[in-house]
Amino acid sequence: MIPLRDNVPRTRPPLVTWTLIGLCTLVFLYEQLLPDRVLFEFLHIYGVAPARFTNPAHAAAVGYPEGGYAAFVTYMFVHGGWLHYLLNMWVLWIFADNVEEALGSLRFVLFYLICGVAAAGVHVLFNWSAPVPVIGASGAIAGVMGGYFRLFPKARVTTLIPIIFIPWIVELPAVVFLGIWFLMQLVSGLAGTASAGQAAAVAFWAHVGGFAAGLALVRVFLPPGCQFCFDPSVRRYDRE
Repeated sequence: MIPLRDNVPRTRPPLVTWTLIGLCTLVFLYEQLLPDRVLFEFLHIYGVAPARFTNPAHAAAVGYPEGGYAAFVTYMFVHGGWLHYLLNMWVLWIFADNVEEALGSLRFVLFYLICGVAAAGVHVLFNWSAPVPVIGASGAIAGVMGGYFRLFPKARVTTLIPIIFIPWIVELPAVVFLGIWFLMQLVSGLAGTASAGQAAAVAFWAHVGGFAAGLALVRVFLPPGCQFCFDPSVRRYDRE
């Protein structure tokens, strides 16, 4: 399922969302300039490889520098290919502007980063000895999706569902789209853990952790006395 647009209006430019997209774009373009060997090292230094933090002997043998916990933030701005980058930026563009407006710029920055850190933490927990680094904004974006799920239950998301070669475009309630998406990540994470016990190509547990963090924390980050609930029939924000 690919979201195409939602029906929640915004009343001011989403400056933080634009900045996040801009930073991810600059880092991704920089990656394209790196030789393969240098890029490999770059992804391992600035991504979160669980074994680097859970197995000191492995980290020393591979040659990781000491510490490196900043990677729990930097991994959110690193992507592994054009499709990875474009899909993440598109989903961020669809959902983040409204969450940013509801929380305010500073609160949204903190919310986004904390969700990303939580996503990486859950990924490490379920992939304890994996040597492959997790990279990408999708864990933090999953947190935004979790926040959107809770703040805008009445929103609707126009969705592209590819059926073999036939595109099916349907409008879904946000709670349905995001609920199905979350269940897909959870089931995929459980299936991967049960079958192989190894890190999957897609960091499903990071998505689960980010979404759960966003769902749990978004109300904490709302401005005092402000609880948004969008009603499409009046095209504005109402207080609950």
